Amino acid sequence: MQDEPGPTELTKAVADFLREDIAPLVSGHNAFKLRVAINMLDLVTRQLTLEAASDAAEERRVQGLLAMQGSLFELNRALADKIANGELDLRTPGLAEHLWQTTMDKLAVDQPTYAAYRRELERSKLQR
Repeated sequence: MQDEPGPTELTKAVADFLREDIAPLVSGHNAFKLRVAINMLDLVTRQLTLEAASDAAEERRVQGLLAMQGSLFELNRALADKIANGELDLRTPGLAEHLWQTTMDKLAVDQPTYAAYRRELERSKLQR
């Protein structure tokens, strides 16, 4: 185990520094490239924060759907194969929910400000 700060704190600190201290000083194409770099650091920070829990939950769901063990990669390969050959479809209990939750978890990392994602988060909160 490493001492603090960890990778999450480090990537967030660099992104915040670039956003708050450097971005106001840069213009033109360099400002665009800086914004891309900040977005990348923000994405990595979200991955470090969210990915382990969402991957573990996804692995448990797929294990339940397939009644088998394996790495998440192997499980997803088997799931895709079963969907492709018609063994599983949206009528399979739990499959649609799994696909939806997996999509939502991926959007939380990749596109957390995406309007449709935000709407769905609000809708799901209201349903609870």
